Amino acid sequence: MPSAIVHRIARGALLLGGAALLSAVPPSVSASAATTPVAVTVNAPAGLAVVPGAALGVNDAVWDAQLGTTAVSDLLDAAGVQMIRYPGGSYADIYHWRDNTAPGGYVAPDTDFDTFMASVQRIGAEPMIIANYGTGTPEEAAGWVRYARDKDYPARFWTIGNENYGNGHYGSAWEADDHADKSPAAYAQGVVDYAEAMRAADPDIKIGAVLTMPGNWPDGLVAEGDAGTWNQEVLTRAGAAIDFVDVHWYPAETTAAATLAKTGQLDDAMHLLREQIDRYAGPHADRIKISMTETNVDVGRNTQPGALFLADTYSELLENGVFTVHWWNVHNGMGEVSTVAGQTDYADYGMLSSGNCQSDGTVCEPPLNTPFPAYRALGMMSSFVRPGDQLIGAGADDPLVAAHAARRPDGDLAVLLINRDPDRERSVTLDYRGWTPGSGTPTVATLGNGDTAVHTATAGTATAQTLPPYSLTLLTVHPATAPTGAPHAPGQPTATAVTDHAATFTWAAAGAGGHPIAKYEVYRNDGGVSEQLGETPGTSFTAGNLRPGTRYTVTVVARDAAGRASWSSPPLTFTTGTPATSACTVRLTDTNDWGNGFVGSIDITNNDGEALPGWTLAFTWPTPWQSVDSGWNATWAQSGRTVRVTGTGLGADQTVTVGFVGSYSGPNVLPAAFTLNGTVCTTG
Repeated sequence: MPSAIVHRIARGALLLGGAALLSAVPPSVSASAATTPVAVTVNAPAGLAVVPGAALGVNDAVWDAQLGTTAVSDLLDAAGVQMIRYPGGSYADIYHWRDNTAPGGYVAPDTDFDTFMASVQRIGAEPMIIANYGTGTPEEAAGWVRYARDKDYPARFWTIGNENYGNGHYGSAWEADDHADKSPAAYAQGVVDYAEAMRAADPDIKIGAVLTMPGNWPDGLVAEGDAGTWNQEVLTRAGAAIDFVDVHWYPAETTAAATLAKTGQLDDAMHLLREQIDRYAGPHADRIKISMTETNVDVGRNTQPGALFLADTYSELLENGVFTVHWWNVHNGMGEVSTVAGQTDYADYGMLSSGNCQSDGTVCEPPLNTPFPAYRALGMMSSFVRPGDQLIGAGADDPLVAAHAARRPDGDLAVLLINRDPDRERSVTLDYRGWTPGSGTPTVATLGNGDTAVHTATAGTATAQTLPPYSLTLLTVHPATAPTGAPHAPGQPTATAVTDHAATFTWAAAGAGGHPIAKYEVYRNDGGVSEQLGETPGTSFTAGNLRPGTRYTVTVVARDAAGRASWSSPPLTFTTGTPATSACTVRLTDTNDWGNGFVGSIDITNNDGEALPGWTLAFTWPTPWQSVDSGWNATWAQSGRTVRVTGTGLGADQTVTVGFVGSYSGPNVLPAAFTLNGTVCTTG
């Protein structure tokens, strides 16, 4: 059973088991490296997503007696919570809203839908409601929608079920499901039926379907009798009926250091998920949004790792266009107590203390509703990402420092810096690209290891800061020149005529500010690094000298006759192809996948008129967590991320098939470009 499933089965009870270990700086990080200033780049031309109105979310559960209390509502309001999910994870698939019951589970008094909605409205947040797929019916869900409409509740977002791939179809069963057919095809048909019934009650609601997170079980698995993976089947059959997809992410790591490093996989995971939506969901798939309604950690939930993970994960997901991210949970209960980075950790999934004790009474949590560090990190996030801000690229040259940045409508920049080193502070220098900071001392908010509150002061400069060990630091920097009269942002570019080496980008014109638009600048972006591909007075540009089979992210900035630059356009991400014709053709197929490994089959065709007495096929894994374990029908070798496959005797117009067993510990992004004896091949 995958380790990620173990704690998912446990969730839903107030008392949870778990383990927490003291993390250490990876051995590769030396003491001298920790004293070298970290270079952080904040890259204004590298525009990312605009912060939505429901970005910051949490989960509430009907077994939580504190749900809806004024004390909790006030705390969530103070943290800036914008969306709350109900009625609580796996409980959603046994919960019946009319009588506020969950057969086989516990429902606390005063946790009914009306109480929940009163709390949501007191906070000023928006609800995310889970309709009971496992033991409910479309008619029951439609009645819930109708009731919410008749009460004039602002209930727009409805997900059909929770983690329904955990219904036993793939061998692990923690999610209730009374349907005889538990396949993804049956769930997809259920989504269609629920959506039809629920929209008949209120045509303005948004319907979400449950998908698996790329790189997490059961992603990649195809069960007996299925035509594809869970995501492929659900999107193909129900894509036209949904408005968003919902995923969960719990990195199953045994150390805090490994857990915090996992956030580096989110860009690729979201890329794969978006790619699946676009490939399988049919026409107008680009309208389908993504929500992440559960995330948390196995190590350091109530200590600083939980806070650092929350800030980094929320930031990464929002940068990738996820419209809401939710922490599991408001309250949850004590698990196995340990010490993490010198602080007591109660292994409690809640961001507020449940105030309970171990069975022998020897160890108790802090008083009820005492905030844990994750709560304080959420409060810092509400100061960092405000609705309407544009997130922009940022990066650091130290793997233990993460950087995120947001551009505000008033011209300010907010920069969030995360020091993942539990033992050493970091001196940081900040370099701003496409934006000039003013000379004043910035306002700096800091949450350090063991802090019981966020500390705010004016400190350092816009270009130099010191990050305490295991800390979150948020600085707000004013621009050197007010942005009055600057042009508006151009529209999101689209790509046409994409080949192995070129692409043409087109975008909607920017609105002029105080002066006419003089030109548009086109940038290729990679986090904190940008390369200007060119500029043009028009709204179309063709870029050449691109690499085959490579993922690119492109943005456009308008500049007016006075030299003032606009905000960046929304980003475009695309992948170049391979040559239309070549002396070789390669076809890679994932023939059998088990969630952390797969069997790959590669067909290599010699299109040349002459035989090859010896040949070498080469490709590069897109990520550092992929590798070849073994191979056959050729000699296989891997150095770094580059794989070389050598063989003999490939005749003219002949095809040879080679195979391998590959491993991966994150999103499995397959290579898109191959060379044979140095020639770039066409991919079939």
